[in-house]
Amino acid sequence: MTEKQLDILLKGVQKPGRYTGGEYNQVVKDKSKVDVRFAFCFPDTYEIGMSHLGIKILYSLLNDIDGVWCERAFAPLPDMEENMKKAGVGVWGLESLDELKCFDIIGFTLQYELCYTTMLHMLKISDIPLLSKDRKGLENLVVVGGPCTCNLEPITDFVDLAFLGDGEDSMREFIELYKEYKKNGASKEEFLKAASKINGVYIPSFYDVSYNDDGTVKEVKPNCDSPEKPQKAIVQDLDNMFFPKTFVVPYISTVFDRATAEVFRGCIRGCRFCQAGMMTRPVREKSAKVVSQQAKSLCDSTGYDELSLCSLSTSDYTQIEELLSDLIDWTEKDKVNISLPSMRIDAFSPELLEKVSKVRKSGLTFAPEAGSQRMRNVINKNLDENVILDSCKIAFEGGHTAVKLYFMLGLPTETMKDIEAIGILGQKIVDLFYSMPNKPKGKGVQVSISLATFVPKPHTPFQWFGQNELELVRKKQQHLVENLTTKKIQVSWHESKTSLLEAVLARGDRKLNKVMLKLAELNCNFDAWDEYLDFEKWQKAFYECGLSMEFYANRQRSFDEVLPWDHLDYGVSKEFLIREMKKAEKAEVTQNCREKCAGCGANKMLKRRTDCAQCKVNL
Repeated sequence: MTEKQLDILLKGVQKPGRYTGGEYNQVVKDKSKVDVRFAFCFPDTYEIGMSHLGIKILYSLLNDIDGVWCERAFAPLPDMEENMKKAGVGVWGLESLDELKCFDIIGFTLQYELCYTTMLHMLKISDIPLLSKDRKGLENLVVVGGPCTCNLEPITDFVDLAFLGDGEDSMREFIELYKEYKKNGASKEEFLKAASKINGVYIPSFYDVSYNDDGTVKEVKPNCDSPEKPQKAIVQDLDNMFFPKTFVVPYISTVFDRATAEVFRGCIRGCRFCQAGMMTRPVREKSAKVVSQQAKSLCDSTGYDELSLCSLSTSDYTQIEELLSDLIDWTEKDKVNISLPSMRIDAFSPELLEKVSKVRKSGLTFAPEAGSQRMRNVINKNLDENVILDSCKIAFEGGHTAVKLYFMLGLPTETMKDIEAIGILGQKIVDLFYSMPNKPKGKGVQVSISLATFVPKPHTPFQWFGQNELELVRKKQQHLVENLTTKKIQVSWHESKTSLLEAVLARGDRKLNKVMLKLAELNCNFDAWDEYLDFEKWQKAFYECGLSMEFYANRQRSFDEVLPWDHLDYGVSKEFLIREMKKAEKAEVTQNCREKCAGCGANKMLKRRTDCAQCKVNL
């Protein structure tokens, strides 16, 4: 596509900057000197995709390899898609304006299950065969990565290759192998067999699934010389891993319009609902010096005046105060604002607040997840009410007047009393504010409660638990609202139908591939967005395929059942997950990893020596 053709497509389109490319720091290469063209696709809008750290890391990493050109592609919104249909144009790479069908490799990052339909729609409108078996050669190889690869079974018919875990090292090895096999004119089958030997690579077509009469999985086994249990890849040394010196700077506002510096991977906490906390184990930290240097380089090269520290639990970073001191040395001078997402309530201190307040004073966000102490023990949050209230007091004394709290509905063993406890905790925070003699004068308090419907996720202790049915979720939402006694508390929640579909796909098996194909035929797209989700189309697809949403989302599963993702090794053992689920049923807690090892097994993935007797690892 030429720039003149693009100009025509942009007429009448909202936010043309989503589709033009040409941003500061983008990478453009001479096509005649490129051996491999990689389209890095984000199955959502430009504003969301350009906020994601993973795409920034891998975009820079791939373009750092000789002979490889990585471009970015994003899902077009309906106004642009209408113009594309009229012009007969498919999705294109922003750097060259070439359509996806011109690329050797088409890679998707799958951050959220409801983006599956958008991925298929991007392929469909680009005139690329959806099914892997219909893409015969090495061109248009569809590869995926991201957290959703931990259970890729609902979309295995469409994917040629998946990256499990960290992609930095396995991606380089994959690209070098592809260059070699493309140069030698190898077949797709030959290449995939060789690629299956790369640690962290999973080839879905190399595994067969059989089923029991009741529809549950009977067995998953390799049909060729592939690993019986493909294992995720992990970066061993974060200080020396690849990290971009700069980011592409968008011309339009994005969801997170700022520089991002990663401080560590993994999580010590062991929250039983949290998939990311289980799948990214073991914990690996960057040194404060490296984080500060990388952050300074990014801010200097992009001009961003806000810096976000990225991790699953930033306040668990062992060098947090040293890092903040290093950062403040230059951020105050450069007038750069520091954002600290993912703060643990029990790690919130006056000293930390003082450092944060030097560059920012706004609402603070905490995630108790549950209102009652019993439920916090069930989910292994390891927080008591006094800690929550003490942290809010520190915030109020520091001049903050707004607190946002995240909770979940529908957790295992939850009762209506536990729902009422959410509102009671919110009221205690309101009362705390007005009881303080030194509260900010002339200001009221605002407590915002955000409710998410619990979704049982693979590779967590709660993967066997059935999600609450829609009607019960609605009753719990209404029960909370009816029991509030002040307007100082505001409650919001996510659409429960969305959470149902998320649970269906999160715990789905390969039978769902025919549902996904039907949804593609029905032109489902942007299902992660409430305004575009057509729930009736999903119901129609399940009905026509003879499958039930409730079978996947709401059914309690036994420990003996073979789960669709059991053949993938993410480090944490199934025995550990069973132990944790049993402890949850008794409302028993497990100490965090720094206090006592619980023997999850993830340390076996480290190459360095570890003497954890419970993990039985001595490397």
